[in-house]
Amino acid sequence: MDDSRIVELFLSRDESAVSHTAGKYGTKLRAIANRILDDPAAAEECENDTYLAAWDLIPPNEPRTYLFSFLSKITRHIALDMIRKRNSSKRSAVFCELTDEMAECLPADTPGVEDAVEAEALSALISAFLKTRSEEQQIVFVRRYWHFDSIDEIAKLTGFSKSKVKMMLSRTRRDLRERLRKEGYTV
Repeated sequence: MDDSRIVELFLSRDESAVSHTAGKYGTKLRAIANRILDDPAAAEECENDTYLAAWDLIPPNEPRTYLFSFLSKITRHIALDMIRKRNSSKRSAVFCELTDEMAECLPADTPGVEDAVEAEALSALISAFLKTRSEEQQIVFVRRYWHFDSIDEIAKLTGFSKSKVKMMLSRTRRDLRERLRKEGYTV
């Protein structure tokens, strides 16, 4: 069933929307959650929470052309919230590794960064930056820092060597850091 039809089911409050969504995207959503949580049971719970959140968010949203992106964003946020609740002082190794990688190119914490307007501006700047990169660089960056794919998984997906993936990520982070500095962010 295509995404537009699934969204129509959500809009008409037809409960079969959840089963169609699970059939089409359940495995992928669970994989995203499991990469973050490294816990299959928690990933399954996260997947189910995603369906509930989608039920609550459609309507008013109508993600007819971007349903998977809509759902994966929900899944990602739920999984990250689970990590925060589970380990307020200790974090998973994967989450720590990715946080450390990105810490070198994101602005330092300042009182204004928490503000929604600042966060939105930073998000827009990062998106604009990524649009200046090649499609390959965009895919590698998003797979690593949005989908939490491992270097090995990205290498298999793209056909690149692991060293090429690492180098692409390193150069992209370096260039992002420089772009943020030019825009006035303290990195």
